[in-house]
Amino acid sequence: MTGRIETRLAEMGLTLPAPAKPVASYVPYVQTGNLLFMSGQVPFGIDPLPTGTLTAADHAQGAPAEGSRLAAAQAAARQCGLNLLAQAKAATGDLDRIRRVVKLVGFVNCDASFTQQPVVVNGASDLMKAVFGEAGEHARSAVGSSSLPLGVMVEVEAVFEIG
Repeated sequence: MTGRIETRLAEMGLTLPAPAKPVASYVPYVQTGNLLFMSGQVPFGIDPLPTGTLTAADHAQGAPAEGSRLAAAQAAARQCGLNLLAQAKAATGDLDRIRRVVKLVGFVNCDASFTQQPVVVNGASDLMKAVFGEAGEHARSAVGSSSLPLGVMVEVEAVFEIG
């Protein structure tokens, strides 16, 4: 039987990927009490893996233009969010156990001239809001990083409240 969250994902045309195995010495999640701390997820599932450093040349007014590097980074953040959900399902067995998205932290591979990290991380934030509704509204940090694992454009971690 499919729960309401997976039904919502299907309505959005999304399917959960297989949870990625850790690429180093860590575990994908840790539960303490009713909080589920998710390790950072990169945009596995997009082929080729979106890599590279964003610069001021990638800035946009309003919504990122289709096909732009900024739009690609935002899509990568959305994929990171989907990968977080896949890991959360592995942790809980049922995404309906997620009561709230507490916090997202997004890391954007960029140089010092790039200042639209929040626009990039909106890809993951907007996904959580679309999937969970009001319970998907969360606290968030969006920060620039001079380098990320595998050279990816973005990495996102999360904290979920579970019941």
